[in-house]
Amino acid sequence: MRGWAATVQVASPLAGRRVLVTGAVGRIGSVATGHLSELGALVTALTIVEDSSLKADRVVIGDTRSEDDVAEALADVEFVVHLAALAHRDAGTPYDVYTGNVISTFNVLAQAGALGIKRAVIASSINAYGVPMNPHGPLPAYFPLDENIPSDVADWYSLSKQNDENTARMAWRHWGIDVVAFRFPHVNSADVLTRQAEHVREDPAFGVREGWSYLDTRDAAYAIELGLTAPLSGAHKFFVAAPTTNAPYETEALLDAFAPGVPRLRRFVGREVPIDLTAVRTVLGFQARYELDLPTDRLET
Repeated sequence: MRGWAATVQVASPLAGRRVLVTGAVGRIGSVATGHLSELGALVTALTIVEDSSLKADRVVIGDTRSEDDVAEALADVEFVVHLAALAHRDAGTPYDVYTGNVISTFNVLAQAGALGIKRAVIASSINAYGVPMNPHGPLPAYFPLDENIPSDVADWYSLSKQNDENTARMAWRHWGIDVVAFRFPHVNSADVLTRQAEHVREDPAFGVREGWSYLDTRDAAYAIELGLTAPLSGAHKFFVAAPTTNAPYETEALLDAFAPGVPRLRRFVGREVPIDLTAVRTVLGFQARYELDLPTDRLET
């Protein structure tokens, strides 16, 4: 995994300010909690399970579906990072996945908005446009994927993420809370992403509907930081990913082989990820700092 050189650190606007992180023990939540704490933020962690290693100065053991638990966690909070979710279609029953996700997001944003909290970041998903988990196997309407791509939802997890984005817009319109929703791809540690890349080497068709995208957990935490501090207003959704794919093949060759009939709005250079990252780069100033260091091999099909 290749990372950029460290840059000179300046005081974060989050220093000394209280941030609520829900799902703080999760894959992204634990890294984001540590990152925000290192920036000097005062972190309240809302988690359904205990974890003594959690880097937060205040921990609330509770459920994001509970009005009382969320109200307790929101005490003195200025910023919200809502990551708690059942993060896959098969993480529970269809009822539990859908209702748990949408109720949690509504509960957190509604209470935060009513309290006058001005900014929230929520975890949406690349699955919000429906295609990656669609059991009928459709391909995207075009490449690169972007925030306006047509959706084709046929599973309850993708529907929950799409409706989380709708909830964010409603909360902004009703209470004036600015919300940034990140359409995260597969997010994991460098070691796990490297192992996944080996799987993609053997089965390059895997991941075509997600554009072979990925993101290091450290970059997810960095994106969350920018989502909390960028000068913006409204409800925004952003695709966010590393700029390269997790496949050791040229993107054009992958698309020729596995999505030959899908229109391409532009050509792709080398292993460039076929997702348009213009919005997250220009609005938030985000650019991933950790990439998979893979060779570019010849694709044999």
